[in-house]
Amino acid sequence: MKALILAAGYAVRLHPLTVNTPKPLLEVGGKKIIDRIIDTLSVLNGLDDVYVVTNSRFYNNFMEWSKASGFKKKLSVIDDGTNTNDTRLGAIRDMEFVIKQRSINEDLLVIAGDNLFDMDIKAFMDFASSKKDGVSVALHDVASLDAAKRYGVVSIDKSGKVVEFEEKPPEPKSTLISTGIYYFPHEYVLGIEKYLKKEGAKNDAPGYYIKWLSRSNTVYGYPFSEKWYDIGDIESYKEADAEYKKRESNKNGNA
Repeated sequence: MKALILAAGYAVRLHPLTVNTPKPLLEVGGKKIIDRIIDTLSVLNGLDDVYVVTNSRFYNNFMEWSKASGFKKKLSVIDDGTNTNDTRLGAIRDMEFVIKQRSINEDLLVIAGDNLFDMDIKAFMDFASSKKDGVSVALHDVASLDAAKRYGVVSIDKSGKVVEFEEKPPEPKSTLISTGIYYFPHEYVLGIEKYLKKEGAKNDAPGYYIKWLSRSNTVYGYPFSEKWYDIGDIESYKEADAEYKKRESNKNGNA
């Protein structure tokens, strides 16, 4: 199995913090966001490689980071060749780019590079492994219809199958959203190219591919109740930073 961390965005809503530093390399609670993701991935057995796709502007930043990572033997940083927010490929194109460049033909775990979550990744993988006839998506209830407008909104049936998926709907039918954590069995990895050849295919949020798949294939949703943080602007970044600093303080105080 391979893992792909999507880190090719420009995070313009976080300026000036992200003018010279990509969002995944920002520190939250004294530790880089991407290091928290890597720590989560490190517990998985059978994970051969971790690819980090970024852009030309921040490629050197990620290369410097990777040299100091304790996970560096499995890490590869990939430059998607873009330099500005206006010329960015979009997440789905970045996925296709890495899949082609590294000839990936096996199961792929994809995580957005700004993802902070307390979900048990092993539990998610156990769920996904038991549902290999389809794609699995980690879901979280944001408990607000207004907040749900910013995400991919999901409806699932009693068996966990996704019956509806809408990317950033103006009037959400649910507060259950996709968190940017996806497990693709290898046949669905190869299906990304087929999706992108479709007329009118959107190449930004992976949710557009999930929506397309859910119409004719099986997609499963894995709701988790543990904490999940979306860092979309400076205010939400400060909130997450304060929360993780508090955690670290409590941890050290109880040590």
